[in-house]
Amino acid sequence: MPYAAITYRIKPGHEDEIAAIFSGFRRVDTPVMRNDDGAGRLLGTAVFIKDDVLVRVIHYEGEFSAVARHMAAQSGVHTLEEQLAPYLAHQRDTGSAEGFGAYFRDATMRCVSQLSVDTHPAAR
Repeated sequence: MPYAAITYRIKPGHEDEIAAIFSGFRRVDTPVMRNDDGAGRLLGTAVFIKDDVLVRVIHYEGEFSAVARHMAAQSGVHTLEEQLAPYLAHQRDTGSAEGFGAYFRDATMRCVSQLSVDTHPAAR
């Protein structure tokens, strides 16, 4: 079950305000994804912040493109994006599904390693 990390460049010095925004985040209506990009499930997310970087880690099943499309359809995600806008170092267009998907793809960090108990040699 893969992980993905999405980066946000933010204005430093606003960590508490951004933490407050995420504390009120309205979760997706369902963790089950069924759309044109396939099916899957959101297993969990975590958000980290330090100085001018915020990272959202997403644990999921299925295709990552399905995650982007599913998230783009969630009203809570759009509310979060609007609240984050004043704290972003660079503005972006996430108001449409296409704009959100483009940002999601462009902001995804390169994965260099994913290890789990399932891939541990002792698990075989």
